[in-house]
Amino acid sequence: MGNRLSKIYTRTGDDGTTGLGDGSRVPKDSARVETYGTVDEVNSLVGVVLACEVPDAVREILTQVQHDLFDLGGELCIPGMEMIGAERIERLEQAIDAFNADLPPLKEFILPGGGAAAAHCHVARTVCRRAERHAVTLARETSVRREAVKYLNRLSDLLFVVARVLARHSGHGEVLWQHERRRRPAAS
Repeated sequence: MGNRLSKIYTRTGDDGTTGLGDGSRVPKDSARVETYGTVDEVNSLVGVVLACEVPDAVREILTQVQHDLFDLGGELCIPGMEMIGAERIERLEQAIDAFNADLPPLKEFILPGGGAAAAHCHVARTVCRRAERHAVTLARETSVRREAVKYLNRLSDLLFVVARVLARHSGHGEVLWQHERRRRPAAS
């Protein structure tokens, strides 16, 4: 691999553009850059979850996810590149099913919380949903492989289930939405 980042600043982006993996330049606020930049945010947030104490099975799948997200970012950064395949989506689905099998059925909505690791996982989930929305927007402009959008969709599901696992693991438990607390009209 060599010394790929021998110089961190290049000044080539000072004009508001950035280079894609194929050498072309696009505005830094283009839909493509927004999409792979948000995928990078998800990857960073998964790293925050992994900086917490988590069960080994969670650590294993989320470490794989980080590698997948790096590949997905590359796929989105290099038009025409194919790096995320159906097998990675299936792996997410298998992990969701395995983790979910040990959880009680949901009867209420869950609020983000349940300890630091679970709360961080909820943030990663919401940013993953944003990445998915950006990928859908990008797909209206140019070709985006269905696997990329499906991967983000399944990943957000996995992060939800993992947040539930982490809330229980931490001993904090899940924070359930209390619909009875809805705002009542003020007395006159």
